Amino acid sequence: MRWLLALFCLSVASVSQAAFTETIIRKTPSAQPSPVQPSPVQPAATAAPQERLIDKVLVIKSERRLQLISRGEPLKTYRISLGKQPKGAKDREGDKKTPEGLYWLDWRKVSDRYNLAMHISYPNISDAAKARSEGVAAGSMIMIHGTPINEEYPEWYFHTLDWTEGCIAMRNDDMREVWSMVKDGTMIEIRP
Repeated sequence: MRWLLALFCLSVASVSQAAFTETIIRKTPSAQPSPVQPSPVQPAATAAPQERLIDKVLVIKSERRLQLISRGEPLKTYRISLGKQPKGAKDREGDKKTPEGLYWLDWRKVSDRYNLAMHISYPNISDAAKARSEGVAAGSMIMIHGTPINEEYPEWYFHTLDWTEGCIAMRNDDMREVWSMVKDGTMIEIRP
């Protein structure tokens, strides 16, 4: 039966990879039924927002908005600042643009200059290939981070400007909240 199902799935050219995988999972017989376990993705209905799992971070550059997504729904929304050249996707190192595409928040650090910082896995494979084809460096060290604590320029000054070298900046209180709610390995989608 399995080989017949596999042959059918392989013969249908228009079936997407996701549908193919789903079909195999549903049709594969199990030797023993697995016990039903609560899903970590479905928190209790009484869970506070900070206790819910964040599946994805969504950045919409044109709206200067960062959203924490839980189970496909926006849970929290924050005002952000972008690179000094906010229009368009990052092409190369030093262009002062914020990237666009799918990435991962892969590690974090406490920053002397920007308080808390979470690293975005820029460049992805497409970014690196494009930069290589143009003979330029793609750049790196793109972060979501807080704002400097500077007596000459208070935090509110930064909050209304696009002032970074290509990073995504937030108020420090907002950054502390994101830091506590978003785990390393979370996907981030950055849209124009």
